[in-house]
Amino acid sequence: MRKRRAEKRILPPDPIYNEILVTKLINYVMRRGKKNVARRLVYRAFDIIKEKTNKNPIDIFLKAVNNVQPMLEVRSRRIGGATYQVPTEVRPERRVALALRWIINFARERKDKSFANKLAAELIAAANYEGAAIKKKEDTHRMAEANKAFAHFKW
Repeated sequence: MRKRRAEKRILPPDPIYNEILVTKLINYVMRRGKKNVARRLVYRAFDIIKEKTNKNPIDIFLKAVNNVQPMLEVRSRRIGGATYQVPTEVRPERRVALALRWIINFARERKDKSFANKLAAELIAAANYEGAAIKKKEDTHRMAEANKAFAHFKW
């Protein structure tokens, strides 16, 4: 093996909620290195969640991320000139990354006034097993289920 594996960076927990996952969310929301803007958007979304549900926004956020995390996904595997969609389990770090990415992307696509409102709405929906991010997870699982026949091509 020529190259070393990149070591995992340890993220500091965010200053307000003291939660590493919130820092990850802020980093995913961030565009063009504008972390303060991203931080303000995420915290505003959490304030909106608190107003709408009267619950702790961190609990809603963690529940939403848990609900969106996929267990299985399909990966393309080329065998003898044919490409098969092989269902594989998703690694824990990738699970979280996919969940956050899906939540943010579908929040961006929502029809609402500000991004903070969109993100809050998507998080609340995901926490209640609704919304586009949950649908994406279910579609991913359905694809894996449909291609179960090729599971023996796992590597």
